[in-house]
Amino acid sequence: MSTTAPGWPARLESEGVVVRSLRKSDADEWQAVRARNHDWLRPWDATVPPGASPRPTSYKLVVKSLLHQAKQGLCLPFVIELEDRFVGQVTVSNVARGSAQWASIGYWVAAEAAGRGVAPRAVAMVIDHCLGPVGLHRLEICVRPENTNSLRVVEKLGLEQVGYAPRFLHIDGAWRDHRIFAVTAEECPEGVAARLATHQSHQ
Repeated sequence: MSTTAPGWPARLESEGVVVRSLRKSDADEWQAVRARNHDWLRPWDATVPPGASPRPTSYKLVVKSLLHQAKQGLCLPFVIELEDRFVGQVTVSNVARGSAQWASIGYWVAAEAAGRGVAPRAVAMVIDHCLGPVGLHRLEICVRPENTNSLRVVEKLGLEQVGYAPRFLHIDGAWRDHRIFAVTAEECPEGVAARLATHQSHQ
């Protein structure tokens, strides 16, 4: 895959969790995992409000769009693997350069990988990659107040809440409030993965 975007493609690994660039060949696994976890993921999946242009739903169209944006440096779509199995995604989106140098991060993991520390480790690796080789200054994660699993992820990573956005995103068929968490390069010079390891050692 040819691209001039910094930090892409990439493969990151820590404690048995692998985060790597999304590929077209992931189609079968992606569709199988999404289908198997439909009920698990549905309450947190983005939806399209009435009157807006529909989002692509097939893997082929989704990945085509994501990889096109990745080549332009607008997003970084990653797969999460555990024991050589596709178990989720971390997507860095809305990459802004210029005077901003920030992006937002979204993630999901399959039910079978939940509660095993996979999501925090994967997100920590991606944050460190973005604040390092990608060259960003600030990362933001927006979480619904009801999403206790995702709230535990940002808690373990030590991310500070910086705001609250009423009716921020259209999720599961309605506009939903979100808590906004963020981290800048200055706040965590040792890296978020190192912060996570410290948190785990104190448990």
